[in-house]
Amino acid sequence: MHCASCAGIIEKTFKKTEGVQSAEVNPGTETVKVVFDEAKTNPQDLSQKIEKLGYSLIIPTAVEMGMSADEHAGHLGLNQSKKEKLAEVESMRSKVISIIPLAIFSVFVMSWDILGQYKVVPEMSHTLYEFFHHLLPIFATYALFVVGKPYLLGFYRFLRYGKANMDTLIGIGTSAAFLYSLTISSFEDALRPFINVDQTYYDVTIIVITFIALGKYLEARSKIKTGDAIEKLLNLQAKTALVIRDGKEVEISISEVKHGDLIVVKPGAKIPVDGLITEGSSFVDESMVTGEPMPVQKKVGDSVVAGTINTSGAFTFKATKVGAETLLAQIIKMVEDAQSSKAPIQALADKISSVFVPITLVIAFLSLGAWLVFGYGPLGFSQALSFGLVSFVGVLVIACPCALGLATPTAIIVGVGKGAKEGILIKDAATLEKLHKVDTVIVDKTGTITIGKPTLVDIQNLSEIKDGELISILASLEKKSEHPIAHAIVNYAQEKNMVIENVAAFEGIQGKGLKGSVKDIEYYAGNIKLMKDLGVAFDVSKIEEFTAQGKTPVILATKEKVLGFVMVADEIKSESKQAVSDLHKLGIKVIMLTGDDEKAAKYMAALVGIDEVVAHVLPQDKLAKIKELQSQGKIVAMAGDGVNDAPALAVADVGIAMGTGTDVAIESAGITLLGGDVSKLVKAIKLSKMTMRGIKQNLFWAFIYNIVGIPLAAGVFYPIFGWLLNPVFAGFAMAFSSVSVVSNSLRIKAKKL
Repeated sequence: MHCASCAGIIEKTFKKTEGVQSAEVNPGTETVKVVFDEAKTNPQDLSQKIEKLGYSLIIPTAVEMGMSADEHAGHLGLNQSKKEKLAEVESMRSKVISIIPLAIFSVFVMSWDILGQYKVVPEMSHTLYEFFHHLLPIFATYALFVVGKPYLLGFYRFLRYGKANMDTLIGIGTSAAFLYSLTISSFEDALRPFINVDQTYYDVTIIVITFIALGKYLEARSKIKTGDAIEKLLNLQAKTALVIRDGKEVEISISEVKHGDLIVVKPGAKIPVDGLITEGSSFVDESMVTGEPMPVQKKVGDSVVAGTINTSGAFTFKATKVGAETLLAQIIKMVEDAQSSKAPIQALADKISSVFVPITLVIAFLSLGAWLVFGYGPLGFSQALSFGLVSFVGVLVIACPCALGLATPTAIIVGVGKGAKEGILIKDAATLEKLHKVDTVIVDKTGTITIGKPTLVDIQNLSEIKDGELISILASLEKKSEHPIAHAIVNYAQEKNMVIENVAAFEGIQGKGLKGSVKDIEYYAGNIKLMKDLGVAFDVSKIEEFTAQGKTPVILATKEKVLGFVMVADEIKSESKQAVSDLHKLGIKVIMLTGDDEKAAKYMAALVGIDEVVAHVLPQDKLAKIKELQSQGKIVAMAGDGVNDAPALAVADVGIAMGTGTDVAIESAGITLLGGDVSKLVKAIKLSKMTMRGIKQNLFWAFIYNIVGIPLAAGVFYPIFGWLLNPVFAGFAMAFSSVSVVSNSLRIKAKKL
C-alpha cells in the first residue's frame, strides 16, 4: 500500500462485499481490521476481491501470538514479515540505484540544452543532439516499463476497474509524457508544421520516476523503523522452554508449552511463559514489565512473567498462561491494535483522500484543456500544447495524496511504540488523541498515590523490653492471623531477620484482635476496643495523632499493661509528589476520590499537593463526580487500579489503569501504566501532546504541498508571474513531502518525555 487512496479503495471494496459489517484500513501499518459474518464470507474470499486491484491479504494464524520472534519471522505489525519487507526494500533500492545514473544523465542533457539556448554555455552540436535524441527514448523506456511498472499497472487498473490511487496518477502522467514524446520522435517530419518537434519529455519521464521511486524507497525504509517497538517486544520473548517431561528436562519450542507444564529456568535465561514458582528461588529482572531496574526476589508461590530474565538462582515454575494468554503477548497485541487503529483527526485526511485522486484527474485534464483554449491565441498551438502537457503531468505528479495518507498513522505508530517502550500501553489511537485535551485528572488513593498494601511505618515502645523483642512477640502472634495488617507486621519482622516464636493457646478475638502465649507469657494484640475490654490503662491521645494521618494501630499488651504499639499504613509512592507537581505544570487539576476517612485522605493529599479531596465515596459516587465535572465542560482522565474502579474508568473521557505486574488490567481502560508508576501518567499526557503536535505538523505540510503545488503546476501563476512548475520539480516535491512526513513522525522517537 502506498497512500490513503489505496486504503480507501480496499475499504470500499470490502464494505460492498456481502457479510462484511465494517472495514478499517491503516496505510501506515498496512493492515486492515475487518468485522464479517463467517457464514457469508471469509478472509480468503476477501483477499480475492482485492487481488485484481493489486493487493492481497496476509492472514495471521491462530497460533501466531504464541510464536517466538524467529518463528514469527520478525513480524513487525506491518502486513508482511520483516524478511519480506526488507526484501521489498532491497528490490526498490536496486531499481533506484539502476535509474539514478539515467536521471543524472537526463539532468545533464536538459541543463546543457537550456543553458545553451541562453548562451551561458556553448550550444550542443547537431551530432551530439541527435545522439542524445535517440538515447533518451531508450532510457525512458527502461524507466517507465521496468522501474515504473507499478505505476503502469495503476493506470491499467484505473482503465479496467475505474479504481484510482497514487500509482494511477504517476502512471497517467509519465505515460502521457512518454507517449507524446514517442509520437513526436516517430512522426517528426509529419508533425513539424503543427507543433514544436524539438520539445520532447523523455527526461521528465525518467527524472519523475526516479524521484518517485527514490521517495518511495526512503519512505519504505522509514516505515520499517516505525515498527521497531513491536520487533523489540517480540525479541523479549524466549524461543524455547526447558520442560520436565517423564522426569527429564526436555527443551521444546515455546509454542508447544501447555498449561500445567513444569518449566526449569536456569540463571541468565528468559522466562518463556507466565506461571507460579513451585520450587527454588531467585532474583528476576522485571524491568520490561515494571520499568524498575532492580531485580525482584522470587520464591515459591510467587508469579513470574514471560519475557522477564532470571538473574541468579535456578527455579521451577508451573505454566499458568501460554501463547496469546501471556502478559507479553497481550502487550504486543495491544500495541499492534493501537498502532493500526485510527485517530478521529484522521477522518479529515481520509475524507479528502477519498475524493482527492478523482478531483486531481479532473484538474489535470482541465489544465490541459485551459492551456489549449486560452493559450492558443497568445502562444500558438505548439507552445500551448507544450505548456498544457507540462501542467497536465505536473498536476498529476505533485498531487499524489501520499503525504496526506501517512500524516496521521505514522505519528500514531511511533507514539504508541514509544509509549510501549516507556511502559505506557495505549489501547487505541482515539484514546491517545483525547488524552492531550485532558484538564482534570482524578486519582484513587490506594494503589495509585499509595503503594496499595499496608506496611509497618512506626514503632512506639512503652516498656523496658527492646524494640526488636516487641516486634518479635507481635509478629509471632500475627503469624497465625490472615489479616493484611498481620502480614505487614510479619513481613517487617522477616525482612529484619527477627526471630518468630511458637505461639500456644492462640485465639482470634472477633473485630478486636487476638491473644496467645509466647514462652509461657500470655499476650494480647489488637485495637483500642480490646484494650478497653482488658481494662488496661492507656493514653489514647498518642494513637489519635497517628490515626489522623491514616495509620492503623496494633497494640501489644499483657493483662497488666500496654507494652507498646506499631502503626501500619499504606505508604505514599516515592514518585507521587513529583507526578502531581508535573501535572500542575501541564495546567492539569488533580482530584483524589477515595472511600477512606476524610482526615486521613486530606493528610495524604496535602503531602503530595493534590488540589481537591472527596472522601467516603462509593464506586457510584466516583461515577457521579466524573459526570458532574464533565457537565462543567471538563475533559476528565481517571487513574485507578483498573478493577474496582472499572465503572469510573469507563465513564471518564480517558480511563487509565495502574497495572502492576501480571495483574495488569489491559482490557479495563484506554491506557495501562505498567508497574503502577503514577509518574508514567505525566509521560502519557506529554506523549499524547507530542504525538498530536506531530500529526498537526504533518497534516499542515501535506496540505500546504498540495494547496501551493497544484495551482503552480496547473499554470495559474503563469499569466501573472510567468511561473510554471516543471514536472521534474513536481516529482521531487511529491517525493520529498512523503519522506518529510515520515521523518517528522520519527522525530517523536528521539524526544524525551
